[in-house]
Amino acid sequence: MSPPAAPPASASDTLNPPDPEAVARFAADLNRLFAEAAGESLSAGATIALAVSGGADSMAMLLLAAAAFPGRVAAATVDHGLRPEAADEAALVAAVCAQLGVPHATLAPPAPITGNSVQKGAREARYAALAAWMEATGASALLTAHHADDQAETLLMRLNRASGVAGLSGIRPWRFEGEHPVLRPLLAWRRRDLRTIAAAARVPLVEDPSNTDPRHDRTRFRELLAGQALLDPAALARSAAYLGEAEAALDALAETLRTERWSPGKGLLRAAGLPREIQRRLVRAAITELRSASGIATPAFSDSANIEALLDALTAGKAATQAGVLASPGRDGHWHFAPAPPRRSL
Repeated sequence: MSPPAAPPASASDTLNPPDPEAVARFAADLNRLFAEAAGESLSAGATIALAVSGGADSMAMLLLAAAAFPGRVAAATVDHGLRPEAADEAALVAAVCAQLGVPHATLAPPAPITGNSVQKGAREARYAALAAWMEATGASALLTAHHADDQAETLLMRLNRASGVAGLSGIRPWRFEGEHPVLRPLLAWRRRDLRTIAAAARVPLVEDPSNTDPRHDRTRFRELLAGQALLDPAALARSAAYLGEAEAALDALAETLRTERWSPGKGLLRAAGLPREIQRRLVRAAITELRSASGIATPAFSDSANIEALLDALTAGKAATQAGVLASPGRDGHWHFAPAPPRRSL
């Protein structure tokens, strides 16, 4: 279906309610996703928190959630302090929320965002502010408006970076921010359909200039997808979902093998001969556990760290050091992990 020709209304005009079929679809997607993440059904009185920037995607989510769960929705907009227009944009979202009877909060990071990657710093500050707000409101889950086109763009970006299964899983349908689930109920929805919902409601929208900034990889991949007919974003998004299922299966297998083959008290891991992907997961887990037990804080290490050189060395029967941990081959296919000795100064 194509969007209506009427221009968006101002925040003071009456909003048209979303299509009942779309509302029912959204409610079903959210209930299913919450049960998958939390292991239980969403309770009848639970508060649902929404991160709303004012763009078409998050505004459509706001309209759908307010219609599907009346009286149970709260929204927040984060002003990162990076653009002077952000305060007015948050005020616009607040005005729309007032029309819908949805409580709204404008959040700000406690300190200015600095560092080499402003986008990464903004994301970390945004989720920290949203987590604190969720705690204060007693919300059961936080919803973000990531959709199928976002997923397709993410998959292509990570393919171009030679990512493994974990990276190619893309945007996960849910994850936890502390004790609170963060849900993405729109991952099977197309961007164009969300824009249609926003246009039909005549809701005012915010256009973030970073979405068209060619300095960002995502912008370039978005333009690539929009300018061709061969790649189907919905199919790419489904492939990312299948890869997410494969990632979960590999994680479960690795966890089973970790309990069988890792002896933390001795620092021994029986990993020789296993498939390389399983070795990656077991070795990363061993390094992480040993660093925690030994109080090794630097250098930084994550569960997505590149450990290919370390695995190459162990497979070749050589010792190697990574992230403050010395790994060396032993007998009977065992690999030994211990804190690396301090470097001697000249």
